[in-house]
Amino acid sequence: MTVSIHEAKTQLSKLLDLLERGEDIVIRSPGTGEIRGQPQFGTMLGEIEWQEGREKPMTPEETDAFWEGR
Repeated sequence: MTVSIHEAKTQLSKLLDLLERGEDIVIRSPGTGEIRGQPQFGTMLGEIEWQEGREKPMTPEETDAFWEGR
């Protein structure tokens, strides 16, 4: 499916539902080509590093500090 930027703005919820169902959506931008609506997995491979232990759940104290901006 191909839509204009205006259509994408006015039908965003519908387009997001279609993307979740696996549909390919191309958003055409006048004069600048197109923006693809399908993510390319692995694009950032090797670009992001995680600190050791970041995969563990936050403690209640860490959660409070996060939401309080500390």
